[in-house]
Amino acid sequence: MSDESAAVAARPPTRSDDARRALSGGVKPRRFGAWYVAEHRLRVMWSYAQTILATGFGEPLIYLYAMGVGLATLVDQNLGLEAQGVGYLVYVAPALLCSAGLTTATIEFSYPVLLGYKWNPTFAGMHAGPISPGQVVDGLVISVVARLTATMIVYFGFMLLVGAVPSATGWLAIVVAILTGMAFGTLLMAYASTIREDTGQLAMVQRLVVVPLTLFSGTFFPLTELPWFLQWIGWISPLWHGTELSRVLTFGYAEPAWLTVTHLVVLVAMTAVGWLWSRRIAMRRLTA
Repeated sequence: MSDESAAVAARPPTRSDDARRALSGGVKPRRFGAWYVAEHRLRVMWSYAQTILATGFGEPLIYLYAMGVGLATLVDQNLGLEAQGVGYLVYVAPALLCSAGLTTATIEFSYPVLLGYKWNPTFAGMHAGPISPGQVVDGLVISVVARLTATMIVYFGFMLLVGAVPSATGWLAIVVAILTGMAFGTLLMAYASTIREDTGQLAMVQRLVVVPLTLFSGTFFPLTELPWFLQWIGWISPLWHGTELSRVLTFGYAEPAWLTVTHLVVLVAMTAVGWLWSRRIAMRRLTA
């Protein structure tokens, strides 16, 4: 073998320009994969932006008007005294805000999750590239937080317009409403991630879990007004914890400090458990 041939044989193989571009193109998705997933979900949400805008502006307008002009007038007149020195609208508005957060999170963490795993397996396509299963879940969370933030700000704006926020700390109820939605939503995301065959499970969650939580979480009346054997529902309901914490912030609802801290701890704990559980399921399902 000639010296030239030996030098060529000893030379390490070099990557082609296409290979270098392909490898460099995967650096950002590997590092910022969650944000790419979030961008994808937000673009999907844009496809039904009209529905989001209609519900985002219509629901607070209708509900707060109905409570402020309709039901609140009747309740205040017939009771003869106001709950903790505030009218019924001020009392119920924080609950409606948190309920809207829970409902919005339920929408985004149910069928869209099942869609990504089963009907239109985009999550598998993402993982076929440099995006990890954990980043898929993180991206979903980021996108839902973005929608919740926009929706809750609009809802809170209507609360200000109708005079339902007498306290200067009331704006913090936006954060609590987002956390309320995430506390329930991440747990629902974990459950939706386990579904292999759709036999109406998510519809049953809506009817048998979301609706009862709305009715039995101190939303429209204090939890103590329920029979004692139903009051336990409030303690496991993120909506009750979020509602009570929002009332403390919006009009100074009187409750022990330890209970206020408990509300926050429960919401954060539920969010963390659902988030981590969803990541584990995604890892198992997308790498199987």
